[in-house]
Amino acid sequence: MNRKSFRGEIFLYFIIVFILFTIAILSFQYQREKKYRTAQLENTLDNITEITRRFIELNNLIGNNEITRISELTTLIPQPNIRITVININGKVLYDSFVDDYFTMENHLYRPEIHKSISDQKGSNIRHSETTDEDYFYYAKKYPDYFIRTAVVYDVRIKNFLKAERAFIFFIITIFSLIGTILYFVTGKMAIAITKLKDFSINAGKDELVRPDTTFPENELGIIGSQIIRIYNKLKKAKDDLTNEKEKLFNHLNALNEGIAFFSCDKKETLSNRHFLRYINIISQKPAISTEEIFQMEEFKQLNKFLRKYLRSKVLINPENLPQLGYIFSSGEKFFKIQSIVFIDKSFEVMVTDITRLEKRRLMKQQLTSNIAHELKTPLASIKGYLETILNNWPVPADKQKYFLEKTYLQSERLNDLINDVSLLNNIEDAGELFKFSTIDLKSVIEEVYENFANRMNEKNITFSSSVKKGLKIQGNESLLFSIFQNLVENSINYGGNNISISVQIYRDDDKYYYFSYTDTGTGISEEHLPRIFERFYRADHGRTREAGGTGLGLAIVKNAIQLLKGEISVRNNPGKGIEFLFSLAKK
Repeated sequence: MNRKSFRGEIFLYFIIVFILFTIAILSFQYQREKKYRTAQLENTLDNITEITRRFIELNNLIGNNEITRISELTTLIPQPNIRITVININGKVLYDSFVDDYFTMENHLYRPEIHKSISDQKGSNIRHSETTDEDYFYYAKKYPDYFIRTAVVYDVRIKNFLKAERAFIFFIITIFSLIGTILYFVTGKMAIAITKLKDFSINAGKDELVRPDTTFPENELGIIGSQIIRIYNKLKKAKDDLTNEKEKLFNHLNALNEGIAFFSCDKKETLSNRHFLRYINIISQKPAISTEEIFQMEEFKQLNKFLRKYLRSKVLINPENLPQLGYIFSSGEKFFKIQSIVFIDKSFEVMVTDITRLEKRRLMKQQLTSNIAHELKTPLASIKGYLETILNNWPVPADKQKYFLEKTYLQSERLNDLINDVSLLNNIEDAGELFKFSTIDLKSVIEEVYENFANRMNEKNITFSSSVKKGLKIQGNESLLFSIFQNLVENSINYGGNNISISVQIYRDDDKYYYFSYTDTGTGISEEHLPRIFERFYRADHGRTREAGGTGLGLAIVKNAIQLLKGEISVRNNPGKGIEFLFSLAKK
């Protein structure tokens, strides 16, 4: 069967569509049955877990320190090779039916199935056990005071149980073969009629008419045929040239960040780029599917008023001074510049530019200037006050002089910290290219931060721990990485209180990022303040912040530094006590 024939093409398309449909059905059914069998196995293990829990609770095994009695239960379970493990809420193994010296087993809190059950109440995982040197299908369930984990040896029997039945695959293939055979004969009958139509079109049209080198007999038909070819070729060339120019213009418009549309004098669209409709949908309260709906939108009433004035038939337009309009419109947190030009034929152009970033930066710098001025007043007023006290009460006893000079020095240090933080924040936001990136050993950075604050931590009885190992490399800037951990640790020391603990952990990583958790067990932050703590000069507690000497820029520096290092950061209160920052840093 010729691939280029109609019969060959339609048969091929039918086969391709049916193959894709068959593959989709087979994949769906296979995954569905596999999930069903996995759910069956999890249900069996869940029942064993519940039986174990009831056995523990009815006999108060943990309270009576008789946890080993679970071995009595394992002899009653009909399923073979069932492993039962009891783990307390802190991850310590209280009992394991497959391990005699279970009390020496390492902490299980971060086992995948246990970690998942903390958030979802239950979790499962297939992995290798280092303790028993066997593969298991694990199932864990969280209870108020402990976890119960059941597992079955992941052997050939379990693997075969989890595999989906393949009878359905052979059934679909059989149906596919049958339908393919039917299609072959049906397309054969259709091809007869199509072939007759093809022969008619060849005899009637004769493709030679579109060939410029075609010769015709010297008669009226020859003259007509030659003129048709000449006119056709001219029209085709003009159309191709116009299409190329239009394509160039359209590609240029799409390359711009502005939304641009051209309209005729009766407000019909003649050309627009992809940004235009998207921008007017952002601005308008109701969605638009056509660019022409802009003329009915309340948000563009200023534009429409301008157009009504100049699109009237009696209004004359000066070609040397075309009417133009430009104004700024805000929609939520977005800012747009609306511009329009009316041409001499009363067609017109509308351009919508997203200036949110520029406008927000202008407002941000305005606010930053105001905040800086406000923040500078306090240390300057204090310095001035202390110096005036010394000058107006001279001579001042030596001990009083020292007291006032120390206070003045502390305020000058605070002023210096504020200036340094503002400078660092501006460099991160406006001149990020100034920071040179290289491969950094993160452990050395964290150790340097710890050494800087070791004395203050000892004074407040603060413990510090980190799971970051030597050799963990980050592609970044050492100064920025140091600022991130320095500001986080300093925040915990200043506001967390005494007798707390600070922890830096890596909770996962992938091909591109390391994911970190920074936690402290301090006083935490009220939920209503959490969405704003990364803002410049935002203070959850003004009095407490000033007493601690903070500039109000620490967490803003942390967020901007992490973003410059291609990461992200979020914050939440710990369920128990304290606060947790979750952030990512790029490996490359």
